[in-house]
Amino acid sequence: MTKKILVTGGAGFIGSALVRHLIENTSHHVLNVDALTYAGNLSSLDGVASSNRYAFQQIDICDREAIAAAMAAFAPDVVTHLAAESHVDRSLDGPAAFIETNVVGTFGMLSAAQAYWNGLTGDARENFRFHHISTDEVFGSLGDEGAFNEATPYDPRSPYSASKAASDHLVRAWHHSYGLPVLVTNCSNNYGPFHFPEKLIPLIIIKALAGGDLPVYGDGTNVRDWLYVDDHVRALESVFEKGVPGETYLIGGRSERRNIDVVHVICDMLDRVQPRADGKSYRAQIVFVGDRPGHDFRYAIDAGKLRSELGWEPRETFESGIEKTVRWYLANESWWRPILDGKYQGERLGTAAPKAA
Repeated sequence: MTKKILVTGGAGFIGSALVRHLIENTSHHVLNVDALTYAGNLSSLDGVASSNRYAFQQIDICDREAIAAAMAAFAPDVVTHLAAESHVDRSLDGPAAFIETNVVGTFGMLSAAQAYWNGLTGDARENFRFHHISTDEVFGSLGDEGAFNEATPYDPRSPYSASKAASDHLVRAWHHSYGLPVLVTNCSNNYGPFHFPEKLIPLIIIKALAGGDLPVYGDGTNVRDWLYVDDHVRALESVFEKGVPGETYLIGGRSERRNIDVVHVICDMLDRVQPRADGKSYRAQIVFVGDRPGHDFRYAIDAGKLRSELGWEPRETFESGIEKTVRWYLANESWWRPILDGKYQGERLGTAAPKAA
């Protein structure tokens, strides 16, 4: 059945992937709401922008009146809430923006959604969903063994993860207190095309191509569970189509890797597909730098609930996904070059004392 999907943060990395997926693979209508902060990039949506099922409005989710007006005019069946400040290092330098967007902004979204839902009747009210997209970082740090699941206690360690934990709790409170039909998903580290180059994988690719140092925090042994972004958005669709209101679903790619091993895979692939002129390996550019303050050691996700209840499985292995990602960055310098020339030059973040609000 064709639905109207309101996507917040639809010009960001995961949001734009979700918008592209919905326009290219479903009959749904999509309204993309995005403030176009530093990581928002409408060029990520060039391939679907001309569709008569796609529309964009530049709105900050903290602007409650504008969000409420957009909901009333569009009349969504589903709100997928992805708009967020999302980089741990930036949260260490400037936590205020994370509290404002991730906590206060989510409160505004919930308030608008509650008012909108209260005005619905019949099937429209019964079928409405508010889907909040979050992160596995809310669960803190794992040791060498085990994995996060839906019953894992919260233990956030950074301003970013604390702000997302707060927003998760707000969403669940709106369900239990007011009956709002919510869904919550917590995902592992995403990667893939159109990823803003402050994050590890795109940063390493671009710095390697430029001949610069490839910075690895600490000794490189911190572990993340990697999830190809197209697999993630298929999971999001499964959750808002078939998930049970009030439930949480964890999404992971079953691809745990140490950070140093991720960098090695990227270097080795570039050695094959775009060798350095001097014949040396890109591994020669690796440098170890001071660790991130409070750097969580390991994340891993048990996505068994999502597999067993909703039938989702990742399609990409880490090897297949990273090859697609590297080849995309090689072929799409026209997308990432303007970012490096303007918004971000690949500088180290997360080393300064917090900035005052």
